[in-house]
Amino acid sequence: MVGSKGRGSNMRRLIEAGRAEEFPGRVECVLAPTPDSPAVQSAREMGIPTTILSPKSADYPSELARVLDGVDLVCLAGFMSLFPAEVLDQHPGRVLNIHPALLPKFGGKGMYGMHVHQAVLAAGERESGCTVHLVTPIYDEGRILVQLSCPIEPEDSPEALAARVLRLEHQAYPLAIRLRLDELAHEQPSSDEA
Repeated sequence: MVGSKGRGSNMRRLIEAGRAEEFPGRVECVLAPTPDSPAVQSAREMGIPTTILSPKSADYPSELARVLDGVDLVCLAGFMSLFPAEVLDQHPGRVLNIHPALLPKFGGKGMYGMHVHQAVLAAGERESGCTVHLVTPIYDEGRILVQLSCPIEPEDSPEALAARVLRLEHQAYPLAIRLRLDELAHEQPSSDEA
């Protein structure tokens, strides 16, 4: 689980999901750019090891690759930067992200958090939702794994819409993890691996 400075509700949801006996994975480590984020505090309270890695450090990609070595999936939540391409190359099809809109609409650079919900409302959309997708070197362009939607109410504020979409995110991310782990289990090894 790699996060940013957010409150960590998606991270908490994935930790909780991973503790259920029937869930196919569990959160092994939480990575964050600063030690004082609410997500880091929550992870520690839930007994999950945390690692602090600053994306501004020169050796960030190599350190990130080292920490993620051997993991089955990397789940981004609140990660606001492009994920390092060299780390994506080491984890092909194994890095997921959640976005608070129905991609491909309202994605790309600068479309995060409340900016997304404001843009959705300004565009007069009738529905919104969330998307879990595979991460590529381009913002929000990877293959969509799961989308959940909700109607937009006439009286919606960006904050009200954000709260409704967040509830969907908490459902969508565990679904996407199940789906992707199942896909990976059924993929045929390449001729190099056989």
